[in-house]
Order: sequence, then C-alpha cells, then structure tokens
Amino acid sequence: MKVFKFGGASLKDADNIKNVGSIIARFENEQLVVVVSATGKTTNLLEEVVNAYINKSDEAQHSLVRFKENHLNIAQDLFPANHEVFALINDLFVEIDWIIEDEANDTYDYIYDQIVSIGEMVSSRIVNAYLNIINVKTAWLDARDVIKTDEPYREAKLRWNETQTAVQSIIPPLLNNNKVVITQGFIGGSKDNQTMTLGREGSDYSAAILAFCLNAVNQTIWKDVPGVLTADPRKFENAVLLEKLSYREAIEMTYYGASVIHPKTIQPLQKKNIPLLVKSFLDPDGIGTIISGDFDAHYPPMVMEEDNQALLYIAPNDFSFVVEHHLSFLFQLFTKHRIFVNMMQNTALSFVACVTNEKDRLKMVEEALASEYFVSKEENLKLVTIRHYNEATLDELKRGKIILLEERLSDTVQMVIKNIPQLKYK
Repeated sequence: MKVFKFGGASLKDADNIKNVGSIIARFENEQLVVVVSATGKTTNLLEEVVNAYINKSDEAQHSLVRFKENHLNIAQDLFPANHEVFALINDLFVEIDWIIEDEANDTYDYIYDQIVSIGEMVSSRIVNAYLNIINVKTAWLDARDVIKTDEPYREAKLRWNETQTAVQSIIPPLLNNNKVVITQGFIGGSKDNQTMTLGREGSDYSAAILAFCLNAVNQTIWKDVPGVLTADPRKFENAVLLEKLSYREAIEMTYYGASVIHPKTIQPLQKKNIPLLVKSFLDPDGIGTIISGDFDAHYPPMVMEEDNQALLYIAPNDFSFVVEHHLSFLFQLFTKHRIFVNMMQNTALSFVACVTNEKDRLKMVEEALASEYFVSKEENLKLVTIRHYNEATLDELKRGKIILLEERLSDTVQMVIKNIPQLKYK
C-alpha cells in the first residue's frame, strides 16, 4: 500500500487533473491512498472570503463567486452537464453561503477553518469523479472521519491514538473493495465534529499521518519541481536536484523554510522508516528525491529563504537588564498568540526576534507589551538560511544586501537581510 499526495499546482485546471488521473492509473494494480490539496490558488481565494467576511466587506461575495466559477469551469471541462459531481460540489458551495449570510460572531480562526477547508472538499470530489470516468475504481473518504484533532483551530493537534484506530478500521476495507481511496489533506475533525485544519500547506502532513497509521511501503509527494533542490529554482538558476536526503537533513531543511515539504511530515515517516519520495507530476518517470534513513553524505550548500519577515526590538522601559523573567514573559506571550520565533538575539538591555510578519497577531503582542516595554518593528525583511555553507556562497548572497542579524553554527548560517535602497538622482 502506498500513499500519494497531490498539491494545488497539480490540480489547478482540467488538463492537470487529467494528468493526475493518468499517474494514478499507472498504479491500478496497487492499493493507493491519494491525498489531495485544494486546486491552484484556491486557499488564497478562500482566505480572501474569510477576511472580507470578518471585515464586513462586499468583497466576500465577489471572491466566493470566483471560487465557484473556477471549480465549475474545471468540472464543465471534465464531465457531462448531468454528472452528479455538480450537485456534490454545489452542496459544498452552499456551506459557505450559509456561513456568510449571518454576522460574524465566532473567532477568526474558527471561521477560517470552516470556510477554507471547503477547498479540499471540492477538489477531492472532482478528482474522485474524474477517476471514475476513466474507470479507476475509487472510494471517496471524508478526512474528518479518520484524522482526529483537538484545538487550536488553524493549527490543530492530532489525537494520535484515536486517529490510528479510525484509520485502521475504516481505510483497509475501502482499499480491499476499491484499490484507490481519495481523501483530503489539511483537514481533520474535532471531538464535537467541527472542521479543523492542520496548518498552511498541511496536506503533506495528512499524507504522512495516513502512511504511518497504515504502515505504507512509501509516501510520494507530487510537485511541479523535479524533487528536492538545493534552492528555489525560481530564484536561483544554479539550483540542483538532491537525489537522496536523510530524514535528519530533510527535517533541518523544512525547519529552516524549505517549502517543498511541510515541516511536520518527516517525523511520522521516520518513526517507521517509511521512505518519502518527492517527484514531479510533470515528469513522472524522473528520478526525483528519496528521503530515508540517516546516511553519511556530502551535501552542497542549500539555500532557504523566507519572505515577509519582521524584526521586533523589545526593551524594558525602565532600562533594566533583560533577564530570565523577562524572557519567560516574552515567550509566554509568543506562545499565547502563536508567534514562532525564527531567529533571536539577546543583549543586556534588549531582545531582538525575527518573526513572520503576521500583522494581527503581532499587534496583539505589541499591545500586551506597551505598558512595560519599548517595542519597535522593522518590516519587509527576508530570512535566509544556508545549510552546508561556504564563504563563496555567503558572499554571493550578501551582495547588495544589508545584514541586520546573523548567526553561525558549524554547518548553518542564518541572516536577516534587506535590500540596499537604490538612490535616484535627479
């Protein structure tokens, strides 16, 4: 039994869904659990619906119409007009209609999960229906029936024992009858049957959970790149394919921001020594990358970049030293508002933290600090991490940049940078 995960890029339109169908059909004699994300940029579009709804803007309806039209266009390209899939996805559209008809009285995170999760539900219905059209026998599964979670919303915590019991009791009979099970990534169900999400780009993690619970032979993530590369090929022309990675190296890369794999994906697979394959849906016969047990390897420099970063400069307003009780209070505050510190530095009188610039959450942190601390924020920054660095790579990455914060370990360098402003002369 194998687990496949297809992301939004592989499902962005009818032609891509046909391509996904052709890949799955290659494995018609094997048992597959297929986890799908929302199509294309659907999650971004549904986030626009959520934000507009919370802010009481008419844009909520406009964004929702675009979401519906995108999926109806895909369905019309794949199915005859009387196909049952149109009723199935329309029922899902109505769930959002019902939510935004009323005033927003629930928390942002709760509303987010109820609306944004519909993207995965719709895409899975379309993929499942298309596979049946091409005579691939499938069973559609609601992930909320097997991925059991607890709060917080938007970053749900897995209830492992209950999830394992549900997966092992529900999925094997479906596989025995149908060969292929289609389900959603990113979403789970709470004890009171509320929809919860596992964090942005969490479909990789969903697939890893299922692979772990089912003792899969392997898990494959199908991407629009050849595999795991030494850098983002959209930004670095000389990025090269890494054919093999250890679990340890993959964990380090995802921790530092490599977007090709969700950070939580590796650990469940490592526990049972389940290989993770990263392959291209554009070139299914390509080598790809295999991530498996630890092995000695000489890795080239690997570059990870995270945009939308901010530096928080925090100092007690009585000019006292920043000591343990200050740091304890700060990290309790970061935990409360779910602010992840990507990099930090402590001096006698101040604490500096590099964080993702999530404005609403940071605003609450700044307000909580206002009475006892001086707080300032520098925005529009980038966090760059280089694993297995050399000086030539560092020099190249620093060219034309201002280095605001830098930290070196034996095999890793992190830098918070901003571009040097270009002077214009009249």
